[in-house]
Amino acid sequence: MQQKPTTIKEIAKKLNISISTVSRALHDHPSIGLITRQKVKRMAEEMNYEPNQTAILFQKGKTYTIGVILPELSEDFFSSAISAIEDVANKRNYNVLLAQSHDDQDKEKQLVEKMKNHRVDGLLVSVAKTTSTFEHFDMLKRYNIPVVFFDRVPPLKDIHYVACNMETGSIEAVNYLLKKGHRSIGMINGPATLAASGQRKEGYVKAMLKNRLKFDPSLIVGCDLTESGTIRALDELLDNRRRPTAIVTFNDYVSLYAIRHARKLGIDLASDLDFVSYANLPIINFMDHTPIASVEQFPYVQGQRAADILFDLLNSKSEEGQAAFYKIVIESQLVESPAKKRQDG
Repeated sequence: MQQKPTTIKEIAKKLNISISTVSRALHDHPSIGLITRQKVKRMAEEMNYEPNQTAILFQKGKTYTIGVILPELSEDFFSSAISAIEDVANKRNYNVLLAQSHDDQDKEKQLVEKMKNHRVDGLLVSVAKTTSTFEHFDMLKRYNIPVVFFDRVPPLKDIHYVACNMETGSIEAVNYLLKKGHRSIGMINGPATLAASGQRKEGYVKAMLKNRLKFDPSLIVGCDLTESGTIRALDELLDNRRRPTAIVTFNDYVSLYAIRHARKLGIDLASDLDFVSYANLPIINFMDHTPIASVEQFPYVQGQRAADILFDLLNSKSEEGQAAFYKIVIESQLVESPAKKRQDG
């Protein structure tokens, strides 16, 4: 049976002195004489007393813990971001409390409440794809818990965030396909609740118009980022009167689902249909058929910058109302797949 930790109350009882005297003696308070301090510390050592670090930190007004809420930790993108966050936190002697929303708004709200109850000093968040209201983050302001969003950023003005430039990424992706001779280019986009979906669409439209091509809204189909949702989106594009010869997908996972379904339909991916995606995750190196290119979003850099911002906010002595909002945008980069490079070579 595990022995309960010794308390200062038990030390006080053993020495027949007050609890406050024991507490002051253990903290070398000048109001306690040297002999009493030595006596208390000797008894504490004999009774294997260990200070309650949590209580001490609460007294200091800090827990030296930051919270992180992600959609899915199993995704390579977020695993890489977490590695960066932990690297930054470890250098600052902070602990990291991780939680997954599993892309569910209600779950996300519960997690924000739990993080608040655990007294995290600050919070890093990538919002769920179903999140459409954001009052649960506003609530944290009352508790002076700063929040920094990264990657999936809510469409709000007065927030701190780090994100990748999805608009220029889309322009690069479409331009790349146009140079390869494609003129009917489809897009399997994400949910309208995600700001990144709008940015992807903006880039697509700008690239088409800049190249003097008519924008056809029927060639952009949204999905919920699941495999079944991707299949429905691909079927819709393939049934389009302007059936696309290339498709830009929301991310590498959506590309994987779409490519798998296209193969089942008997589509020749080598000659009839090209895919370009986003994220440039390691998973594409293990696919039989890969997207010919993917837009790198630099998850490690995003996680690192977001964590740096959070610690800047925690260390800042300026008033909340006077603080400027950090709005960091990292440029994306189109990367050809290794398989495509080998073919061209």
